[in-house]
Parts: sequence; structure tokens; C-alpha cells
Amino acid sequence: MTNSTSTTARAGRREWTAFGVLMLPLLLVSMDVSVLYFAIPSISADLEPSGTQQLWIFDIYAFVLAGLLMTMGSLGDRIGHRRLLLIGAAAFGTASLVAAYANSAETLIAARAVLGIGGATLMPSTMALLRTMFTDPGQRAKAIGMWSGVMTAGIALGSVMSGVLVEYFWWGSVFLVNLPAMALLLVLGRALLPESKNPAPGPFDWPSIPLSMAAVLPVVYGLKEIPSEGWNVRYVVSITVGLLFAALFVHRQRTTASPMISPALFRGRGFGPSVALNLVSAFGIMGSAYFTTQYLQSVLDKSALEAALWALLPSVPIGAAAPAATALVQKGVDRAHVVTAGFAIAAGGFALLSLAGTDSMWLVLVACAVLAVGGVIVMSQIMDLAMGTAPAERAGTASSLMETGTEFGGALGMAVLGSIGTAVYRHEMPASAPAEARETLGGALALADEVPGLATVAREAFTSGMTGAAIAGAVLLAGAAVLAAVTLRGVRAAQCKTPDGQCSPSGV
Repeated sequence: MTNSTSTTARAGRREWTAFGVLMLPLLLVSMDVSVLYFAIPSISADLEPSGTQQLWIFDIYAFVLAGLLMTMGSLGDRIGHRRLLLIGAAAFGTASLVAAYANSAETLIAARAVLGIGGATLMPSTMALLRTMFTDPGQRAKAIGMWSGVMTAGIALGSVMSGVLVEYFWWGSVFLVNLPAMALLLVLGRALLPESKNPAPGPFDWPSIPLSMAAVLPVVYGLKEIPSEGWNVRYVVSITVGLLFAALFVHRQRTTASPMISPALFRGRGFGPSVALNLVSAFGIMGSAYFTTQYLQSVLDKSALEAALWALLPSVPIGAAAPAATALVQKGVDRAHVVTAGFAIAAGGFALLSLAGTDSMWLVLVACAVLAVGGVIVMSQIMDLAMGTAPAERAGTASSLMETGTEFGGALGMAVLGSIGTAVYRHEMPASAPAEARETLGGALALADEVPGLATVAREAFTSGMTGAAIAGAVLLAGAAVLAAVTLRGVRAAQCKTPDGQCSPSGV
């Protein structure tokens, strides 16, 4: 290894300065997931995209990001995480400039695709470099907790920032804000960031690249479309095809001599449960967001910008959640108990959400805050456990698996909870209501002026659907709390010192 994990020297000012530099690309990559929320109307007026093109402008970033995470994590382990980070920063900055001045929908879609490629290089590289820079377990846990908070906050900030920029500038400004941060990363990153990579990675597993993308993209696509379109046979087939490719991908990783994802990562007791529990946590956070954003806008009748600003309030306590959880673990509290408590808190957030009525803004905001706090506690501790368990020479691969799980969990949460909410909504709507109104709340509000009382009935039906989905979410996260208590009991970060990934977990 370039940087041995046997060294446990504490990080100093240089490492923490480098950490601050690393948070810039992480913040921007997470913001770009939601940065088009308020820019799409202006883009539509300017570029006049078709309905299909508009969907691709919005979605292609997340699709490419999810599809390439595992590939880029493995590539970083081979060519060096700092090198890949700087290449990704250059690509991200260039694509941002092209997107800002795009004169056609096709150009903007292509630029957003390159942004997704850049994002896929940046996310696993930042976490892998943290694993290298912070060899002291306490400092690493603190850094990863801050990493989790920045990523979560970025998604919330992206929509608000786009609303403010579009209000005072033109839609391209939402992309130009990426340029100073990427330029700073390119200048300071080479000087401050260490290089780390696997010194003996073996040949690159090229066939696994299309297999991994064929496994991830159809599943994410199907799961993202189901909440709005329902269980259409096209989306079910898409998910089924993705799962078949996932089985082929897993088979190849278990049988090839130099796999993209080494099965040795899962031999440590803590890594497999970390991936699964991280997915469940993302399920809860993104599944709840599907309802609460619509609730603020369509039920409480707030403008998009007003709703985004109110939605920032639940993000405030997130900053204290991860450090508090880390402090408890460092004081000797079993990590399993902390993660279990995080899931229990998140389940409590869903339970509060199930009590909401059609005029319960503060209850909904408090429920979102409680849920987010619990989710960040879980994700920060699970990520620290996974990265501490994985050998540093495979840090990029380990990080990419966790982040791919986050993408899957978020899409699955919106699909499952969204479907529950939609089913309850349609059951609650009267049979005499127009067909469009029985499909979605948006359809009902569009006809509200024509049908007296329709808006009130539709808002009550949507709220019933939200409470039904919240009950399901609370039950799921309560089950995850039990699972965490059982699977993580006594598990600590392993001491991984060998390139083959063999780990010696303490406390097991």
C-alpha cells in the first residue's frame, strides 16, 4: 500500500485542511442531485425540450452516477484516488461550464451525463482518501460523521440554492457555482492530498463494467418511475432484467481471478450488515422526502421556494447528530446500541409523521428532523464501520458499494412507500371524482377550479396516504433496529493489513 493502515499516527493541521478541500466536491456532487428542482421551468422555456428530453435532463445525472460508482471505486484503487479525484474534478468543472451555456436540450443532457461521470469519480475517492488520511479510529469516525452530514445537507441545499439563483440570475448560474470549488480542488488537491492505491491490484476486470451498469441502471430506472407511474409492466420488466444482470455480476465476482468487487470484503463480520443497513437507512430518508416535499407544496399550498426554505429547518439538527453518535462510541458505548438507537429514532420520526393532518406543518417538520437525525446517526456509524473494516487498498471499492447501496435504498424507498401512499390515496378518493384526480394529487388540484370541494378531498386523501406510508416506514425501521442489534453486537472495525483483504476483526 501507498499508506499503510498499520500506522495510527493522529492527523494534524495539514490533514484537516485537506479534509476541508475534500468536502467541496462532496457538497457540490450531492447538491447536483437536486439543483434542477427550480431551474427546470426556466430551462423548459429557454431550450424547449420535449417531455422525454426534460425527464432525461433531470434524471440522467443520477442514473450515470449510480451506474458508474462501483467502476470508479475499483478504478481509484488501481490508478490512485487522488489522481482519479483530480480527473473527476476537471471533468465536473468542464461539464458544468458546458451545461451553463448549453443552447439545446441535447447539449444539456450530454453535459449532465458527463457531470454524472465526474460525480461517480468524486464520491468514492473522497471517502477512500479519508480512510488514508485518518488512520486514528477516533479521528476517522469524526471525519466520516462530518462527511455524512455534508452529503445530507448538500441534497437539501441544492434545491434552495437553485431557487435563489434562478430568482435573481438565469438558469445556467446553478452550474457555474461549481467552477470556483473545482478550481480550488485542482489547485490545492495536488499539494495537500496524499495518494493511495492498491500496489498489486491485478488486471482490471473489464467485463464487470457493463455487467455492473446493466445490473444497476434498469433497477434504479424502474424504482424511480414506479412512484409516479405505478407498477407498469415496463418498469417491472426493467427491474427484473436488472436483477438478472446483478446475479450474473455477483457470479463473476465470485469466480474471476481479479474481480472488480472482491468477495473478501464481505468476509469480515461487519461489512455485509453495514451495506444492508445503510440501504435501509436511505430507504427511510428518501421515502419520507417523497411525501413531505409534496405535502409542503400541494397540501399546504406553499410556493416551491417557500417549501424548499421550510424544508431546510429539519437539516439544522443534522450537524450535531453524527458527532454526538461518534462521541458515544468513543466513550465505550457499543456501536450496535448506537445504530439501533438511530433506527429507533428514525422510526419515531415516521410515527410522528403518521399523526399529521392537512394542516400540520410543524408536526411534519419536526417528524422530518427526527427522522433525519436518526438516519444520519445510522449512516455515519455504518460508514465508519464499513471503512474501518475494509483494507485501505480497497477503500474505493468499499466506499462505492456503500454509496451504490444508498442510491438503491433511496430509489426503493420512494418506490415502495410511494406505492403505498398512492394506493391509499386512490382508495380514499371518491369514485365520482374525475379520473385524473383519482390518479394523483397534482391531477386533482389542476381540476380544483372546475369541481367544487375536490381540492379538499384530494388533500385529505393524500395526507391519509402519507400517514399509511409512514406507518409502514416506522415498522420497517423498527425491524432494522432489531436487525442492527443482532448483527452488529460486539463488532468493531477490523484491523486489515494484507492486500488480499483478510481482516482480523477485534471484538468478534
